[in-house]
Amino acid sequence: MSVSIVLIEDDREISSTMTAVLQNAGYTVDTAPNGVDGRKLIEEKNPDLVITDMMMPRMGGFPVLEYLTELDSPPRVIMITANEGSRHKAYAEMLGVSDYLRKPFAMDVLLETIERVLSSEEESPSAKGSEKLRRGKKS
Repeated sequence: MSVSIVLIEDDREISSTMTAVLQNAGYTVDTAPNGVDGRKLIEEKNPDLVITDMMMPRMGGFPVLEYLTELDSPPRVIMITANEGSRHKAYAEMLGVSDYLRKPFAMDVLLETIERVLSSEEESPSAKGSEKLRRGKKS
């Protein structure tokens, strides 16, 4: 069974390039141009991995991460961004991202990151982030 990935990226050129590379590597890829459509795909597909851009129209990557923390068993997440801010990276990590890639990045770096994230024997960082967030919520 193929590993399923939901790719949420608003730049059509980046999205189509990443999709082709991931499909050629044997992954099943579903794409969305923004976080609103990405959330719908996540609900429909229940992917193994979500790769999301940070800054997008309609809904960016952070609301997607916040949504994932509400799931019982969230997928692993790689956030991609052209943003250089360390605060953004820290917030993404708090929300449980498995890895964080700054654009531009080579496609072999993306593939290595995916392999590392998916082969991790430890508990999913997304699950850890979700649990951390759940504990912080008032019931």
